[in-house]
Amino acid sequence: MYAIIVTGGKQYKVEAGKSIYVEKLDAQAGDKVSFDKVVFVGGDDVKVGKPFVDGATVEGTVDKQGKEKKVVTFKYKPKKHTHNKKGHRQPYTKVTIDAINA
Repeated sequence: MYAIIVTGGKQYKVEAGKSIYVEKLDAQAGDKVSFDKVVFVGGDDVKVGKPFVDGATVEGTVDKQGKEKKVVTFKYKPKKHTHNKKGHRQPYTKVTIDAINA
């Protein structure tokens, strides 16, 4: 059984026991989280939401909070002696999926 959830403006395909990296959630490591925006539930009994499946939730446990590797942007204008270097590290939350309730 698997499900497609929406969190942080993105859609993720989740299965019980798997880990996913999502946009940063306001939770500490070890906390339980619940996703109620379930778009699709697949398996033996398929359910499609309009836009979300009624009564379906996905429960998980927060493993850790972290930051991704640094992404560097470098803007350069030739013959103008101008350059601009910026770095960005996007925060994320690692969540292990415990159960899919459909």
